[in-house]
Amino acid sequence: MDFASLLLLLLFGGAFWFWLHSIRILEIAREAGRLICKQTGVQFLDDTVASTRMQLARDDNGRRTLRRTYRFEFTETGNNRREGEVVMLGTRVESVTMEPYQIMEEREEA
Repeated sequence: MDFASLLLLLLFGGAFWFWLHSIRILEIAREAGRLICKQTGVQFLDDTVASTRMQLARDDNGRRTLRRTYRFEFTETGNNRREGEVVMLGTRVESVTMEPYQIMEEREEA
C-alpha cells in the first residue's frame, strides 16, 4: 500500500469515527431535551433535535473540544410550537434553555 492510499484510508476512518461520535452526541442532546420537557410538563415535539451550530471551545480542564448547539421544539398547549436549545460541550450537556411559555393551571371540576 502506498502512502496516498494509507492517507486516504486514515481520512475516511477519521470521518467515519467523527460521524459515529456525532450521532452519539445527538442522542445525548435529544434525551436532554426530552427530559427537560418531561420535568417542566410540556410536550417534546417530533422526538428530535436539529444541529444549529458547532464551534471550538475549551472545557473545564482547558482542553479544546467541540461545542455543539441543538434546537428542539415543544408545546405547552398543543396549539403552538416553541423552541428550546441544548448546548453540548464535548459529551456533556452544558445548558438547556427554553423559550418562555404560559403555565396552564389545572382546574378542579366541582
